Amino acid sequence: MPHTIVTDICEGVADCVGACPVACIHEGPGKNTKGTDWYWIDFDTCIDCGICLSVCPVEGAILAEERPESQKTPSTSSTSS
Repeated sequence: MPHTIVTDICEGVADCVGACPVACIHEGPGKNTKGTDWYWIDFDTCIDCGICLSVCPVEGAILAEERPESQKTPSTSSTSS
């Protein structure tokens, strides 16, 4: 099962982007509710390796499960969750 970046906890550190072996983590448009950059995981590409979890310094920003209600994507970022 793919991992999830919690949009409103993500602080845009982006350590996960360079560490991801399949390049499934992408920058989201604009800022999140914290006013920071944010990233999202493409569930179709994620191989559930967990590297993102091990490199992210922001507690709770990445979940070890697929939770689409917690992660906005460019197609959902303009709608309320």
